[in-house]
Amino acid sequence: MSALIEPEQLSSETELVWLEDIEPLDYVRQTLDRLPTRRGKPAYHRAGRMVGYAILGPKARSSRASGTFVRRVFWLLPHDRDGQPTGLYASGAPSEAVDPRTVAPGIKGYKTQRSEGGPESAAMRELGMILPEA
Repeated sequence: MSALIEPEQLSSETELVWLEDIEPLDYVRQTLDRLPTRRGKPAYHRAGRMVGYAILGPKARSSRASGTFVRRVFWLLPHDRDGQPTGLYASGAPSEAVDPRTVAPGIKGYKTQRSEGGPESAAMRELGMILPEA
């Protein structure tokens, strides 16, 4: 869950790879997965789809016990807002969700009015950004 992600767990990230355009996505789910490599597209074993993942730098250390690396994976489930705009998450967002526009290598990201399904902020309106009607 994103609330449980500590900044030091992201310190080895050098790049985020998005597998699809994140602009229309109000939120993505993020988790830390134990993966066998620092780089490359990881295998995906959840329902739904993987939206992106982190790449680690060469100084990233593997776990002594498992030999795996802790890497961030971004994903969505079929019942998330992008697939069911009037469904369970028409407003609000899952606990592990963040607005993908707030995420960067080494930066956890956070929820915004957009990710929570709320009204546009004054700043968004000034920039001409309008949220889709729920």
